[in-house]
Amino acid sequence: MTPQDLDSIKSQGATYLLGLGARIRRTRARRGMSRRILAQSSGVSERYLAELESGKGNISILRLRQIANAMGLPVEDLVCDRVIDSPEYTDLLQTIRLADPAELRQVCAALSVKRRLPHQRRRVVALIGLRGAGKSTLGAILAEHLALPFTELVKAIEARAGMDVNEIFALSGQATYRRLERQCLEEFVEHIDPGVLAVGGSLVSEPASYKRLLDSCITIWLTATPEEHMNRVVAQGDPRPMAGSVHAMDDLKQILAERDSLYRRADYIVDTSGRSIADTSNEILGLPGVLEIARGEEVA
Repeated sequence: MTPQDLDSIKSQGATYLLGLGARIRRTRARRGMSRRILAQSSGVSERYLAELESGKGNISILRLRQIANAMGLPVEDLVCDRVIDSPEYTDLLQTIRLADPAELRQVCAALSVKRRLPHQRRRVVALIGLRGAGKSTLGAILAEHLALPFTELVKAIEARAGMDVNEIFALSGQATYRRLERQCLEEFVEHIDPGVLAVGGSLVSEPASYKRLLDSCITIWLTATPEEHMNRVVAQGDPRPMAGSVHAMDDLKQILAERDSLYRRADYIVDTSGRSIADTSNEILGLPGVLEIARGEEVA
Protein backbone atom coordinates (compact mmCIF):
# COMPACT_ATOMS: atom_id res chain seq x y z
CA MET A 1 0.00 0.00 0.00
CA THR A 2 1.43 3.36 -1.05
CA PRO A 3 1.64 6.50 1.13
CA GLN A 4 -1.04 8.02 -1.12
CA ASP A 5 -3.35 5.08 -0.34
CA LEU A 6 -2.80 5.57 3.39
CA ASP A 7 -3.52 9.30 3.10
CA SER A 8 -6.73 8.54 1.22
CA ILE A 9 -7.86 6.05 3.88
CA LYS A 10 -7.17 8.58 6.65
CA SER A 11 -9.07 11.27 4.77
CA GLN A 12 -12.07 8.99 4.22
CA GLY A 13 -12.00 8.03 7.90
CA ALA A 14 -11.99 11.65 9.00
CA THR A 15 -14.91 12.44 6.70
CA TYR A 16 -16.87 9.49 8.06
CA LEU A 17 -16.29 10.54 11.69
CA LEU A 18 -17.53 14.05 10.88
CA GLY A 19 -20.70 12.57 9.40
CA LEU A 20 -21.17 10.25 12.37
CA GLY A 21 -20.84 13.17 14.78
CA ALA A 22 -23.37 15.18 12.81
CA ARG A 23 -25.87 12.29 12.83
CA ILE A 24 -25.58 11.93 16.60
CA ARG A 25 -25.97 15.67 17.11
CA ARG A 26 -29.05 15.85 14.85
CA THR A 27 -30.66 12.79 16.43
CA ARG A 28 -30.05 14.13 19.93
CA ALA A 29 -31.62 17.43 18.93
CA ARG A 30 -34.68 15.71 17.46
CA ARG A 31 -35.08 13.76 20.69
CA GLY A 32 -34.86 17.00 22.68
CA MET A 33 -31.92 15.63 24.65
CA SER A 34 -29.13 17.81 25.97
CA ARG A 35 -25.63 16.42 25.79
CA ARG A 36 -25.66 16.05 29.56
CA ILE A 37 -28.86 13.99 29.51
CA LEU A 38 -27.48 11.77 26.74
CA ALA A 39 -24.29 11.29 28.75
CA GLN A 40 -26.27 10.27 31.82
CA SER A 41 -28.51 7.91 29.85
CA SER A 42 -25.74 6.24 27.86
CA GLY A 43 -22.95 6.09 30.40
CA VAL A 44 -20.63 7.88 27.96
CA SER A 45 -18.98 11.01 29.35
CA GLU A 46 -20.19 14.43 28.24
CA ARG A 47 -16.64 15.37 27.22
CA TYR A 48 -16.34 12.30 25.02
CA LEU A 49 -19.73 13.03 23.44
CA ALA A 50 -18.57 16.55 22.62
CA GLU A 51 -15.48 15.16 20.87
CA LEU A 52 -17.59 12.61 19.03
CA GLU A 53 -20.09 15.19 17.79
CA SER A 54 -17.24 17.35 16.52
CA GLY A 55 -15.88 14.43 14.48
CA LYS A 56 -12.80 13.87 16.62
CA GLY A 57 -13.82 10.83 18.59
CA ASN A 58 -12.89 7.35 17.34
CA ILE A 59 -15.60 5.48 19.21
CA SER A 60 -15.88 1.74 19.81
CA ILE A 61 -18.95 -0.04 18.50
CA LEU A 62 -20.03 -0.94 22.05
CA ARG A 63 -20.01 2.67 23.18
CA LEU A 64 -21.83 3.71 20.03
CA ARG A 65 -24.45 1.07 20.83
CA GLN A 66 -24.88 2.57 24.30
CA ILE A 67 -25.50 5.99 22.74
CA ALA A 68 -27.96 4.60 20.21
CA ASN A 69 -29.88 2.72 22.92
CA ALA A 70 -30.06 5.87 25.03
CA MET A 71 -31.67 7.70 22.11
CA GLY A 72 -34.03 4.81 21.37
CA LEU A 73 -32.85 3.86 17.90
CA PRO A 74 -30.91 0.96 16.34
CA VAL A 75 -27.15 1.46 16.18
CA GLU A 76 -27.22 0.94 12.40
CA ASP A 77 -29.10 4.23 12.01
CA LEU A 78 -26.02 6.01 13.35
CA VAL A 79 -23.43 3.88 11.56
CA CYS A 80 -25.02 4.16 8.12
CA ASP A 81 -23.48 7.05 6.17
CA ARG A 82 -26.40 7.26 3.74
CA VAL A 83 -29.14 9.07 5.60
CA ILE A 84 -32.37 10.32 4.04
CA ASP A 85 -33.94 12.84 6.36
CA SER A 86 -37.62 12.11 5.83
CA PRO A 87 -40.39 10.52 7.91
CA GLU A 88 -41.26 8.19 5.02
CA TYR A 89 -37.73 6.78 5.02
CA THR A 90 -37.85 6.28 8.79
CA ASP A 91 -41.25 4.57 8.57
CA LEU A 92 -40.03 2.28 5.79
CA LEU A 93 -36.97 1.24 7.80
CA GLN A 94 -39.16 0.42 10.78
CA THR A 95 -41.56 -1.57 8.59
CA ILE A 96 -38.67 -3.54 7.12
CA ARG A 97 -37.23 -4.33 10.54
CA LEU A 98 -40.56 -5.78 11.68
CA ALA A 99 -41.37 -7.64 8.45
CA ASP A 100 -41.17 -11.41 8.10
CA PRO A 101 -39.25 -13.00 5.17
CA ALA A 102 -42.35 -13.28 2.96
CA GLU A 103 -43.21 -9.60 3.48
CA LEU A 104 -39.62 -8.60 2.74
CA ARG A 105 -39.74 -10.44 -0.58
CA GLN A 106 -42.93 -8.56 -1.48
CA VAL A 107 -41.32 -5.21 -0.62
CA CYS A 108 -38.22 -6.01 -2.68
CA ALA A 109 -40.32 -7.11 -5.65
CA ALA A 110 -42.49 -3.99 -5.49
CA LEU A 111 -39.51 -1.64 -5.29
CA SER A 112 -37.71 -3.48 -8.08
CA VAL A 113 -40.66 -3.09 -10.47
CA LYS A 114 -41.20 0.54 -9.44
CA ARG A 115 -37.57 1.51 -9.99
CA ARG A 116 -37.05 -0.37 -13.23
CA LEU A 117 -36.64 2.31 -15.89
CA PRO A 118 -38.08 1.91 -19.42
CA HIS A 119 -34.63 1.18 -20.87
CA GLN A 120 -34.04 -1.50 -18.28
CA ARG A 121 -36.02 -4.11 -20.17
CA ARG A 122 -34.76 -7.60 -19.61
CA ARG A 123 -33.00 -9.25 -22.54
CA VAL A 124 -30.91 -11.84 -20.71
CA VAL A 125 -31.63 -15.17 -19.01
CA ALA A 126 -29.37 -15.33 -15.94
CA LEU A 127 -28.70 -18.51 -13.97
CA ILE A 128 -27.75 -18.15 -10.32
CA GLY A 129 -26.93 -20.65 -7.59
CA LEU A 130 -24.04 -22.33 -5.84
CA ARG A 131 -21.29 -24.17 -7.62
CA GLY A 132 -22.53 -27.60 -8.64
CA ALA A 133 -26.06 -26.38 -9.38
CA GLY A 134 -25.58 -26.96 -13.11
CA LYS A 135 -25.27 -23.37 -14.30
CA SER A 136 -22.51 -24.02 -16.83
CA THR A 137 -24.01 -27.22 -18.22
CA LEU A 138 -27.58 -25.97 -18.40
CA GLY A 139 -26.52 -22.53 -19.57
CA ALA A 140 -24.71 -23.96 -22.58
CA ILE A 141 -27.66 -26.21 -23.45
CA LEU A 142 -30.19 -23.39 -23.11
CA ALA A 143 -28.08 -21.09 -25.25
CA GLU A 144 -27.89 -23.74 -27.97
CA HIS A 145 -31.65 -24.34 -27.89
CA LEU A 146 -32.39 -20.63 -27.96
CA ALA A 147 -29.66 -19.81 -30.51
CA LEU A 148 -28.21 -17.23 -28.12
CA PRO A 149 -24.66 -16.57 -26.93
CA PHE A 150 -23.68 -18.08 -23.57
CA THR A 151 -21.40 -16.23 -21.16
CA GLU A 152 -19.98 -17.31 -17.82
CA LEU A 153 -19.37 -14.16 -15.81
CA VAL A 154 -16.41 -15.69 -13.97
CA LYS A 155 -14.62 -16.37 -17.26
CA ALA A 156 -15.31 -12.80 -18.40
CA ILE A 157 -13.76 -11.55 -15.15
CA GLU A 158 -10.70 -13.75 -15.65
CA ALA A 159 -10.29 -12.51 -19.22
CA ARG A 160 -10.47 -8.89 -18.11
CA ALA A 161 -7.97 -9.44 -15.29
CA GLY A 162 -5.62 -11.63 -17.31
CA MET A 163 -5.50 -14.22 -14.53
CA ASP A 164 -7.71 -16.84 -12.93
CA VAL A 165 -10.01 -16.18 -9.99
CA ASN A 166 -7.65 -17.65 -7.38
CA GLU A 167 -4.87 -15.34 -8.53
CA ILE A 168 -7.19 -12.31 -8.46
CA PHE A 169 -8.06 -12.98 -4.83
CA ALA A 170 -4.47 -13.80 -3.86
CA LEU A 171 -2.87 -10.79 -5.55
CA SER A 172 -5.56 -8.12 -5.43
CA GLY A 173 -8.16 -9.19 -2.89
CA GLN A 174 -11.92 -9.31 -2.61
CA ALA A 175 -12.52 -5.65 -3.44
CA THR A 176 -10.78 -5.91 -6.81
CA TYR A 177 -12.70 -9.05 -7.72
CA ARG A 178 -16.02 -7.39 -6.88
CA ARG A 179 -15.10 -4.33 -8.92
CA LEU A 180 -14.27 -6.49 -11.94
CA GLU A 181 -17.44 -8.50 -11.41
CA ARG A 182 -19.58 -5.35 -11.47
CA GLN A 183 -17.76 -3.99 -14.54
CA CYS A 184 -18.27 -7.22 -16.49
CA LEU A 185 -21.91 -7.45 -15.45
CA GLU A 186 -22.59 -3.86 -16.52
CA GLU A 187 -20.88 -4.44 -19.85
CA PHE A 188 -22.91 -7.56 -20.49
CA VAL A 189 -26.36 -6.18 -19.68
CA GLU A 190 -25.74 -2.80 -21.34
CA HIS A 191 -23.93 -3.72 -24.53
CA ILE A 192 -24.56 -7.38 -25.30
CA ASP A 193 -27.47 -8.62 -27.39
CA PRO A 194 -29.92 -11.11 -25.83
CA GLY A 195 -28.11 -14.03 -24.27
CA VAL A 196 -27.74 -16.55 -21.46
CA LEU A 197 -25.56 -15.66 -18.49
CA ALA A 198 -24.22 -17.81 -15.63
CA VAL A 199 -23.03 -15.85 -12.60
CA GLY A 200 -20.90 -16.80 -9.62
CA GLY A 201 -22.75 -18.04 -6.57
CA SER A 202 -21.59 -15.20 -4.33
CA LEU A 203 -22.77 -12.33 -6.53
CA VAL A 204 -26.09 -12.33 -4.67
CA SER A 205 -24.27 -11.10 -1.56
CA GLU A 206 -23.28 -7.89 -3.36
CA PRO A 207 -26.42 -5.70 -3.11
CA ALA A 208 -25.71 -3.30 -5.98
CA SER A 209 -24.60 -6.00 -8.42
CA TYR A 210 -27.47 -8.30 -7.51
CA LYS A 211 -30.05 -5.56 -7.91
CA ARG A 212 -28.60 -4.78 -11.34
CA LEU A 213 -28.91 -8.44 -12.27
CA LEU A 214 -32.51 -8.66 -11.04
CA ASP A 215 -33.49 -5.49 -12.89
CA SER A 216 -31.82 -6.45 -16.17
CA CYS A 217 -32.30 -10.20 -16.46
CA ILE A 218 -34.83 -12.97 -16.07
CA THR A 219 -33.19 -14.68 -13.11
CA ILE A 220 -33.45 -18.40 -12.41
CA TRP A 221 -32.13 -19.96 -9.22
CA LEU A 222 -30.86 -23.46 -9.89
CA THR A 223 -31.01 -25.24 -6.57
CA ALA A 224 -30.12 -28.73 -5.37
CA THR A 225 -29.56 -30.58 -2.13
CA PRO A 226 -26.22 -29.92 -0.40
CA GLU A 227 -25.20 -33.51 -1.12
CA GLU A 228 -25.84 -33.11 -4.84
CA HIS A 229 -23.95 -29.82 -4.93
CA MET A 230 -20.94 -31.50 -3.34
CA ASN A 231 -21.09 -34.66 -5.44
CA ARG A 232 -21.29 -32.71 -8.69
CA VAL A 233 -18.27 -30.57 -7.83
CA VAL A 234 -16.22 -33.66 -6.95
CA ALA A 235 -17.45 -35.41 -10.12
CA GLN A 236 -16.10 -32.49 -12.13
CA GLY A 237 -12.64 -33.54 -10.93
CA ASP A 238 -12.24 -31.01 -8.13
CA PRO A 239 -11.45 -32.79 -4.83
CA ARG A 240 -10.85 -29.54 -2.92
CA PRO A 241 -14.25 -29.32 -1.19
CA MET A 242 -13.70 -32.68 0.47
CA ALA A 243 -9.95 -32.39 1.01
CA GLY A 244 -9.88 -28.80 2.20
CA SER A 245 -12.02 -29.24 5.29
CA VAL A 246 -13.51 -32.06 7.29
CA HIS A 247 -16.46 -29.72 7.82
CA ALA A 248 -16.96 -29.06 4.10
CA MET A 249 -20.55 -30.30 4.08
CA ASP A 250 -21.44 -28.28 7.18
CA ASP A 251 -19.89 -25.20 5.57
CA LEU A 252 -21.87 -25.77 2.38
CA LYS A 253 -25.13 -26.12 4.31
CA GLN A 254 -24.37 -22.91 6.19
CA ILE A 255 -23.71 -21.00 2.96
CA LEU A 256 -26.96 -22.28 1.48
CA ALA A 257 -28.87 -21.25 4.59
CA GLU A 258 -27.31 -17.78 4.65
CA ARG A 259 -28.02 -17.13 0.97
CA ASP A 260 -31.45 -18.76 0.78
CA SER A 261 -33.43 -15.52 1.15
CA LEU A 262 -31.21 -13.83 -1.44
CA TYR A 263 -31.53 -16.60 -4.00
CA ARG A 264 -35.31 -16.59 -3.51
CA ARG A 265 -35.48 -13.10 -4.96
CA ALA A 266 -34.96 -14.67 -8.39
CA ASP A 267 -37.88 -14.72 -10.81
CA TYR A 268 -37.97 -18.51 -10.86
CA ILE A 269 -36.66 -21.39 -8.76
CA VAL A 270 -35.78 -24.65 -10.50
CA ASP A 271 -34.83 -27.65 -8.36
CA THR A 272 -32.31 -29.82 -10.20
CA SER A 273 -32.06 -32.53 -7.53
CA GLY A 274 -32.39 -36.05 -8.90
CA ARG A 275 -33.36 -34.84 -12.37
CA SER A 276 -31.84 -35.30 -15.79
CA ILE A 277 -30.32 -32.38 -17.66
CA ALA A 278 -32.93 -32.76 -20.40
CA ASP A 279 -35.81 -32.64 -17.93
CA THR A 280 -34.45 -29.56 -16.18
CA SER A 281 -33.64 -27.70 -19.40
CA ASN A 282 -37.15 -28.37 -20.73
CA GLU A 283 -38.64 -26.85 -17.59
CA ILE A 284 -36.52 -23.72 -17.99
CA LEU A 285 -37.43 -23.38 -21.66
CA GLY A 286 -41.08 -23.40 -20.64
CA LEU A 287 -40.75 -20.56 -18.13
CA PRO A 288 -42.55 -17.33 -19.09
CA GLY A 289 -40.27 -14.85 -20.82
CA VAL A 290 -37.48 -17.24 -21.81
CA LEU A 291 -38.64 -17.90 -25.37
CA GLU A 292 -39.58 -14.23 -25.78
CA ILE A 293 -35.96 -13.27 -25.16
CA ALA A 294 -34.85 -15.80 -27.77
CA ARG A 295 -37.16 -14.08 -30.26
CA GLY A 296 -35.50 -10.77 -29.53
CA GLU A 297 -38.35 -9.43 -27.44
CA GLU A 298 -37.65 -7.43 -24.29
CA VAL A 299 -39.39 -8.69 -21.17
CA ALA A 300 -40.61 -6.19 -18.59
